[in-house]
Amino acid sequence: MISKATTPEQYMKELPAERKEAMQKLRDVILKNLPKGFEEIMNYGMLAYVVPHTIYPAGYHCKPEDPLPFAALASQKNFIAFYHMGLYGDPKLNKWFAEEYAKQVPSKLDMGKSCVRFKKPEHIPYKLVGELMKKITVKEYVASVESILSKNKVETKTKTKVEVKVKAKKKA
Repeated sequence: MISKATTPEQYMKELPAERKEAMQKLRDVILKNLPKGFEEIMNYGMLAYVVPHTIYPAGYHCKPEDPLPFAALASQKNFIAFYHMGLYGDPKLNKWFAEEYAKQVPSKLDMGKSCVRFKKPEHIPYKLVGELMKKITVKEYVASVESILSKNKVETKTKTKVEVKVKAKKKA
């Protein structure tokens, strides 16, 4: 369910009654534990926690006019979605989160690359989400993104050079 809300407050007001309490509690935990420098905005129809352009002018590499995304929270049709880019970009953090989740929650972890789906509000590990939010500072996150982007550029250049050589050999 993509919201057309333009502010986080408007988004929260428009939530269905059965989601408001869990979403508000999650939002409060995220904001309480969000390291200095990140900001809450509306982006892609959901609550987003980003590195603003004032800190990282390059913005999101896929859409530079957008700030660099870090985390997000959304009420979907069948679940509450919590996105955290650190889970996608840092295998050690992902492993830690999965292990802690298994210790704290009776249901199986339902997770994509960066999206944790909470189907039962009573199983949301608020304390764990708070701990996760504190684990990466803005400076660490930007450095991680820069490192991943520079590795991808090197891999792309290398792949292109190899492809050019292969094509040249085929023509010969």
